[in-house]
Amino acid sequence: MKKLIIPFILISVLILSACGNSTKSQSAEDESKKEESKTITYQSENGPIEVPAQPKRVVVLTGNAGDLISLDVNIVGVDEWAKQSPLFKDQLKDVPAVSDEDLEKIIELKPDLIIGSNDNKNLDKLKKIAPTVTYTYNKVDYLTQHLEIGKLVNKEKEAQNWIDDFKKRAEAVGNEIKAKIGENATVTVMESYDKNMGLFGDSWGRGTEVLYQAMGLKMHEKVKEMTSKEGYYMISSEVLHEYVGDYLIVSKFNDQDNSYQQTDLYKEMPAVKNNHVIEVDGNAFMFNDAITLDYQLKHFEENFLK
Repeated sequence: MKKLIIPFILISVLILSACGNSTKSQSAEDESKKEESKTITYQSENGPIEVPAQPKRVVVLTGNAGDLISLDVNIVGVDEWAKQSPLFKDQLKDVPAVSDEDLEKIIELKPDLIIGSNDNKNLDKLKKIAPTVTYTYNKVDYLTQHLEIGKLVNKEKEAQNWIDDFKKRAEAVGNEIKAKIGENATVTVMESYDKNMGLFGDSWGRGTEVLYQAMGLKMHEKVKEMTSKEGYYMISSEVLHEYVGDYLIVSKFNDQDNSYQQTDLYKEMPAVKNNHVIEVDGNAFMFNDAITLDYQLKHFEENFLK
């Protein structure tokens, strides 16, 4: 009789244990689903909006892809400009390019969050597909923008940690550079578009935020004056020499006409003659997201201090 009781007890324990594990497993699964279904209220520039607490499928129609990648947020659709950045090549290789006019394509991507610009088309229709949050370019500074993206995807702490670290690193590099080139040395950032050229202020991508805001380098006074309203200023190559400081940053695209660099007018500029020209990849330098900013900082450190 005792021999029969012991196996019976063991079987009962195993059954109860299995039931317990099954209950725990089901409970964990239910909790996971519950977490996925949770929402948070994000205070957007257009007012409060309910968004997923843990967005899993995000469509990005503005220049913030790098911020989301740095925060480890899954992107399922992205604008064409971001696809052209070599810095996001691996992360976005299987992500389709979409625009604000590709409504059917966006629907097929089944996003749970859409991030766009305030001037995107079809915003009312996009809002019917998924919660849609828009940003106005340069309404807030570049670091605040990263923090806002962090708040939106419920990763404010991670965003703030990156900001604090970046500021310290950029200040240190800026101090080293100024010690080498001089506190009053001026830097000009330009980009060519066929026969015209763009000059940039302190918050228009192309490394301007890093140079002027984070590292504290000085801008050529004429550039500062002409870019004060729009953030950029268009000129012809014939007058470029009037705006170039002690150093020149050339944001360069290989498919643009760069023949101006072969002219005597260009070659005779002091910055060129003194070998103070730093060429950068226009596609890699276009944005001011966390990944791009880190890349820009490293590039400037290597080139100014070499």
